[in-house]
Amino acid sequence: MSTFNAADLVYLVPMLILMGTGILLVLAEAFYSEGPDRADRASLGTLAAAGGIAAMIAAIVLYRQLPSGTELPLVSGMLVADRTGLAMTALLCGLTAAVALMSPGHQREHGWQSGEYYGILLLIASGMVMIAQAGNLAIIVLGIETMSIGVYVLTALRRRSRRGNEAAMKYFLAGAFATGFLLYGMALVYGAAGTTSLAKLPAALGSTTNPGLVVAGVLMMVVAFGFKVAAVPFHMWAPDAYEGAPTPVTALMAAGVKTAAVVAMIRVFGGGLGGDVLPYGTLGWASPMVVLAGITITVGNLAAVRQDNIKRMLAYSSISHGGILLVGIAAMGLGADSARGAVLYYLVAYSITTVVGFAAIAYVGTRGRERLAVGDWAGLASSKPGAALAMTIALLSFGGMPPTGGFVAKFYIFKSAMDVYDGQLLWLVVVGIVNSAISIYYYLKVVTAMYFREPTGPIATTRDPGLTFLMAVGAVLILWLGVMPGFWIGLGT
Repeated sequence: MSTFNAADLVYLVPMLILMGTGILLVLAEAFYSEGPDRADRASLGTLAAAGGIAAMIAAIVLYRQLPSGTELPLVSGMLVADRTGLAMTALLCGLTAAVALMSPGHQREHGWQSGEYYGILLLIASGMVMIAQAGNLAIIVLGIETMSIGVYVLTALRRRSRRGNEAAMKYFLAGAFATGFLLYGMALVYGAAGTTSLAKLPAALGSTTNPGLVVAGVLMMVVAFGFKVAAVPFHMWAPDAYEGAPTPVTALMAAGVKTAAVVAMIRVFGGGLGGDVLPYGTLGWASPMVVLAGITITVGNLAAVRQDNIKRMLAYSSISHGGILLVGIAAMGLGADSARGAVLYYLVAYSITTVVGFAAIAYVGTRGRERLAVGDWAGLASSKPGAALAMTIALLSFGGMPPTGGFVAKFYIFKSAMDVYDGQLLWLVVVGIVNSAISIYYYLKVVTAMYFREPTGPIATTRDPGLTFLMAVGAVLILWLGVMPGFWIGLGT
């Protein structure tokens, strides 16, 4: 059987653009001269952003050309081309471009210039795209490791920062544990099914003679993905990693890594392990995932209430958002037809909101004072009204307040949970709504500081057109998602 068709290359163009540009950027670093000019890597950031945008445009073109409901196997089924994968590819490429635009000003201001940074960033994105188009468990692992190893490196890129080095070590150890669980779980599933193809798994598992291997393997995979989305109790690495990493890298972790991990869960649990193929039906993995979702939403919100450091607060907020995404995954496993679209919409809204929030954090502060405490944002609205407005829109979207994209995203996730037969997830919807109300408190702490407290002194900022562009365009997109959700809600179908 042929393992490669030249026609496959068309649907691999976004990934190839990212890989090619990433390698080019790594090589370009060697041609920069030593001396004072070595600190300036803005041109590499521009090239990285251009590569991300080119890959995003290619994914959008392919998405529009592919008929709805079509799923084309690529490279003998190792990869697939469908609208879900291409939509998420476009999102991940756009996020990569946004992080590349965010980085030059922050690097220059905080003194962590590194030319290889942009090459690694593009190669991380290629791993994310690999996950989005995965058709085989082996590709899921390969994509996750390509993504994760690069993120570990970027987290520790400020070599003189003790906090950054500690964050990278914690992140690396947690990731190593997650990889072990993932590989062992997949090995057990393969032992029971005799295949790692996501398309063939449902039929193979339906006739397996080793149900015990399936249950153990699936539970291990739930634990592994729990690490990747920072679900409680596998979340302890997240606050330290978010705080210790450079702010653009934190944005990549919060938006890109979480999006890629959730897309992997859609592929695995919504595809290969979806339907009534497990010994206990879909409840084989949905039951533990529902429990994880409820605990994650609650613990993430309650921990965020106590935080005074904005990056740690958004880390615990991200944990809570991961729990809400798990609600959507569980609803998908329990047969809610609307769940897939709701999860994809949530990923778009959450990712754009995250970019705006961290662009504002990168903008507010200089090398002498990074301004990560809530009190450091006092009076920002009087001196930098545009940045304060963008941050306010992002925080309201995180909290699920209308008319932002975050409100519509939570609405659709909870609606999909309500669509589950016999109201099995009703209690989880109540938990999510109560916690969403709690979250408004800690988001409004920052808004109150910006608008209703007097500044303690002049607020210096990082002057960079990329940060300004991201805050302005991102804030508009957040409102567009909230006011006109119909354009986005059918994404991936």
